Amino acid sequence: MAIVDLVMPKMGESIIEATILKWHKQPGDHVKMDETILEIATDKVDTEVPSTVAGTIEQILYNVNDVVPVGSVIAKIKTEVEEKASGKAADEEQEAGYAMQDTFQEKREHTSNFSKGVLSDKSLQGSPLGQISNNNGRFYSPLVLNIAASEGVSMSELETIPGTGNEGRVTKKDILQYVSRKKSGVISRQSGVRGRESTVIQDEPVYETPSLTSHHSSPDTYRDTTYSGNVEIIEMDRMRKLIAEHMVRSKHTSAHVTSFTEADVTNIVMWREKVKKEFEKREGTKITFTPLFIETVVHCIKKFPLINSSVEGDRILVKKDINIGMATALPNGNLIVPIIKNADQLNLVGLAKQVNGLADNARNGKLRPDDTQGGTFTLTNVGTFGSLMGTPIINQPQVAILAVGAIKKRPVVVETPHGDSIAIRHMMYLSLSYDHRIIDGSLGATFLTSVANELENFNPQRDF
Repeated sequence: MAIVDLVMPKMGESIIEATILKWHKQPGDHVKMDETILEIATDKVDTEVPSTVAGTIEQILYNVNDVVPVGSVIAKIKTEVEEKASGKAADEEQEAGYAMQDTFQEKREHTSNFSKGVLSDKSLQGSPLGQISNNNGRFYSPLVLNIAASEGVSMSELETIPGTGNEGRVTKKDILQYVSRKKSGVISRQSGVRGRESTVIQDEPVYETPSLTSHHSSPDTYRDTTYSGNVEIIEMDRMRKLIAEHMVRSKHTSAHVTSFTEADVTNIVMWREKVKKEFEKREGTKITFTPLFIETVVHCIKKFPLINSSVEGDRILVKKDINIGMATALPNGNLIVPIIKNADQLNLVGLAKQVNGLADNARNGKLRPDDTQGGTFTLTNVGTFGSLMGTPIINQPQVAILAVGAIKKRPVVVETPHGDSIAIRHMMYLSLSYDHRIIDGSLGATFLTSVANELENFNPQRDF
């Protein structure tokens, strides 16, 4: 007999924790290799965790709704394999889980900037899962410290935050709830002494809204709130809470500016109408406007690479990979952004297959965690729902997002060598929201104009 540890798997370079949604197996249950043991959720996507071995569930170490760091042992499985043989399998499984420490290593420099004067660099070395402890022996994960640094939460404040994690540790939920209360004015000052009673509340009673990131909020939280008129109360689901959190955080992080233009896309419309039947017959997938827009965006990003970047402190990280996110509406009304990796290495057929495949998987709940990771620029097609234009919110940590509106026939002035004329053309508005911290209006407008020009100069005689 041998006991094999099942660890929380690595699910993308930016994911360092996951929430347990449901256990499919209980202690004493038999499991097969690759059989689903539990369902988990990250801030990007829900997924299933399969068994790495065949055997019997010996022990479950976390409960439903627990937030668990990547690499942590979440269950133990008793196998029939000899101890010596199983040791190698267990080591391989743990190696995959603990590979997340590489990600923590990359974050050290940014985290240590926050820690200078409070934590020494030695505190970063040898800490379990890259966690950092202060002089009082309290541990903080790099995620918590990064959020604290970006939100201006000092170490003395951090020490006063009651932790709901294991052994009283501060979790992502705890720090975000603290920041939310601080911004709303509920918290007026800090005593500077660690303790659960150290937070000082304003003298005037203030209604405290539970954090959008909390997985434990219940209708009872609002029972003392009264509403006038005839209202229906709808509790946000988990994904809607995460979307709300991300949108607010993006507005607090980036200096949003939006530029607008319009494009005559008649050539594209006519070409697609001409080839769509042959395209589907030959390639086995439909040709929509989205891959055509993505192809154009990729060409323009190569001309203006700063659009394909992110900001970390006072550094600009220009991404060499071009990974295009496409905002996709789900049947329940929520939104998710699957990523087309290395879009610059795909032709139009490859882009069409990626777009359709990811969209179908998103609507059917079959996206993998990696499908929503690593985006460098986002396209959202607000025209799908009839909108002429929109002012999209930047998908952090990116610095720009393009919205394309509905394609409408309109009479426009057409310039020709023989003079101006009025013609019926297919017109579309485009809007680019960008982070004014690093992208000035000249660059944002120039990039947007470049996209519009490429769309207008589309070759109607091209093959696919």
